[in-house]
This record gives sequence, C-alpha cells and structure tokens, in this order.
Amino acid sequence: MSEIRQHFSSRNQGHVFGFADQLEPEALAKLESQASDIDLDEVERLVETLVKSDGGGGESIGNEIAPAPFVPLPHSANGEPDRWAAARELGEEALRAGRVAAFTVAGGQGTRLGYDGPKGTFGVTPVLKKSLFQVFAEKVLASSQRYGKTIHWFILTSQLNHEATIAFFEEHHYFGLEEGSVHFFSQGMMPAVDGEGKIFLADKSEIALSPDGHGGALRALVRSGSIAKMEELGVDVISYFQVDNPLVRCIDPAFIGLHLAAQSELSSKMVPKAYAAEKVGVFCERGEKLEVIEYSDLPEELSEQTDADGNLRFIAGSIAIHLFDRDFVKRLGGGESSVSLPFHLANKKIAHLDESGTRVEPEEPNGFKFEMFVFDALPFATNPIVIETAREDDFSPVKNAEGVDSPESSREDQLRQFARWAAAAGVELVTDDTGLPAVNFEVSPLFADSEEAFVERWQSMSEKPDFVDGLVLV
Repeated sequence: MSEIRQHFSSRNQGHVFGFADQLEPEALAKLESQASDIDLDEVERLVETLVKSDGGGGESIGNEIAPAPFVPLPHSANGEPDRWAAARELGEEALRAGRVAAFTVAGGQGTRLGYDGPKGTFGVTPVLKKSLFQVFAEKVLASSQRYGKTIHWFILTSQLNHEATIAFFEEHHYFGLEEGSVHFFSQGMMPAVDGEGKIFLADKSEIALSPDGHGGALRALVRSGSIAKMEELGVDVISYFQVDNPLVRCIDPAFIGLHLAAQSELSSKMVPKAYAAEKVGVFCERGEKLEVIEYSDLPEELSEQTDADGNLRFIAGSIAIHLFDRDFVKRLGGGESSVSLPFHLANKKIAHLDESGTRVEPEEPNGFKFEMFVFDALPFATNPIVIETAREDDFSPVKNAEGVDSPESSREDQLRQFARWAAAAGVELVTDDTGLPAVNFEVSPLFADSEEAFVERWQSMSEKPDFVDGLVLV
C-alpha cells in the first residue's frame, strides 16, 4: 500500500481508495495525486469548526456595524478634485516604474450563460463579440503602451479550464501581448464532505473537489510562485478584478494613486447601491475594522435604512475590484503566520459514489463545500480604504443568460459608455432616455480606453468616420 493510501486510512478516510483494486495504474496515479494535494489536518479542522458546529445560528449584527467611510468621486458634493488629480499623477508614476500588475480571477466556466467553455472566452462586445479575455488584454496593452512599461498580467484558472484557457491565448497570439508577460496558474481545490466529514468520491478514480473560492486566489498567488515572480519584476501593487466584468478599468491610475497615498495594504472600489435589495455585498465598519457583509446577511431593517437626505445609509456596494499590496498577499496567503482567511461553509447537492460504487444524484443538499472570500482580507489589512467609482464606468458584469447582469445588458452598458465618450468629443448621436444609442458600434481599448483618451484621439483624426451600425473604432 502506498504512503498516501496509508495516510488516508489512518485518518478515517480510507474509503477514498475503496475502489483502488479496480483501477488501471494511470487512474490510480491520478487519484493518489489528487489525495496528495489535500491537507487532511485542514479538512478535519474545518469539519469540527464548521460542519459539526451548530454555528450559533449565525453572528448577530445588530447595532455593532456602521456604514463604511469612502472616498467620494471628485465631482460629487463632497469630492476633492485636487486629491484625485494628485492621486492620478502618483498612480501614473507607479505605472511608468513597472510597479503594477493586473490579476484576473478566471476559474469559472460559462455554464450559467449556456456556454461550453472558460467564461473568459465568452464573447461580450456589441459588434465583434470580442471575448472577455480579449477586452482585458487590449486594456492592459493600451496601458502598457501609454506608460511605456510592460504591465504583467496574472490569470487564475482552475482545474476545469486551465488547459483550455492557455490554448485560447495561444490560438489568438496573446492578443498582441508579449507571451512572457501573461502568467497562468490554477486555483486551489477543496474536497467536498458529508455531515460526518467523510470525503466524497466523484468517481472511482476521482475525489469530489471544488474551487476554494475567490479568496483562495491569494494563497494561490503565493503557492504558484506568482508573488515571487512579482518581487523579481519589481511589482508591488496588484490590480484584482474578476473575469465577468468587461467594463472594469483594469489599470486605473487614480485608484492606484489613492491606494499608494494612503499606504494601504488593500483598497476597494464601491458603487452606490441602486436599491436596498440589490444583490451586492456592503462595505461596513465594525469597531475599527472594515469588512464586507453579504447582502443575504444584512438585516432588512439595516439595508433599507436611509439618512436625512433619503439616501441609503448602507450604500457602499462591493463590486470585486481591489488593489492589493504584494507583501500583504504574501503574508496572508503564505500560511506562515497566524493570519489567514477564514473558510465559509456551503451546503450543496453533491453527486457522488456510494460504498457500492453506485452514483448518487441527490435531490436535496447532502454535503458541504469549503470556500474563502477575498473581501475577508479587509479586517487584516493596514490602512484599508474604500473608493467610490461610477457604475457606468466600471461595473456591468455578465453573470446570467438573460435579464439583469446578462450579455445583453452588458453590451448595452458598453454602448452607453461609447456613446458618452462620443458625445464628449462633439459627436451628435441619437440616444434613448437611458443613453443607449440608436446605432450599434464599438470602440476598441486600443483606440481609446477612457473618455479623455477618446476625445484626444477623435480630435487628432483628420478623417472622421460616420457613426453607423457595425462601426468599429480600432
């Protein structure tokens, strides 16, 4: 019996190898490799503290939290234009010095969109249907060209889509980026367990594994050697964003400058919630610590509270756009200190093999998955800050096949952005009451990646095209 099989047997998980005698050598090697990656000490601790604990019914929030303070947009009632201008200069200095890297969490598949493939390969733009990856690549490339410094891009994949993601980039020649500036690495996986802590088998040669959550991205950065690579490159600011948001400003110099000026280890963008029940987490302050409370955990009476002006008190919606200090990630994700992100428990329906080898497809939740949330890093960070951004400039995710946060709604938001840029340059466009233009057109980030850049580029053109359906500015 192999050492790993003996180890699992001694920890009351020997059933994982219950069908080992039926497996071909290659299949058995795969199973042993999966098992070797599992930290049984960690699994046992999580089972005792989360699965077998009653949890007390959840932590009471009550009056112990307050709305998180945030830096308002420069032209809002309480805005500070001079502060933002100075921050932009500071951020641009950091970009010219090569201190900033982009980091995309892209471990998901397009299943909810009815799409078979890595989510980042899904087409999202109004005319050309460029993939999410191409949109981000062109934004990174545009910033690299503007600041005269290669911006390295780190992409977190998963076991489900790692090879397919790399193949997609190779097929498209990295969308003009230097191949050596794009770095792929896989997310960590955690085993699913039953109520007694027994690890499920997905197949006779496969453990039922699931990604360890977007919070696992931080320890994946360390374990993959990506943080060491950043140190080698002189990168100390990590621009974090998720793969489903084509509007995101991957490289935002003002955001970077505010982060650096505050000497912050973790800075986060927020948008004012559109309505009380909007399904976004909310930035809050508990004691002297910042944190994000999930929309499902914020009591209705708090989510609906308003101030003297009638605005929501708990208004700062989390949109998964952050800046991390490199050494903070190294400390938090390295596993060498007592500081680490907590795991959360998800009660799920988990298909598995029973003891006889029969596949079970449960109709009700029958087990548990463990995941970490990236925003749980906030309470551990020194000088964390929350910074307001305009929803129409930074946030229109593609999550659902139809309706809110769908490909259609995101393409329309992209069109509204392009129309605003064109209007700022003096182009007369017919739009509806929401700002959606009557013509379907597209602006490549390589033409312009902001209103300011669009106006400058447009005014420099000796021959300006007519805005008609299908126009693409590249």
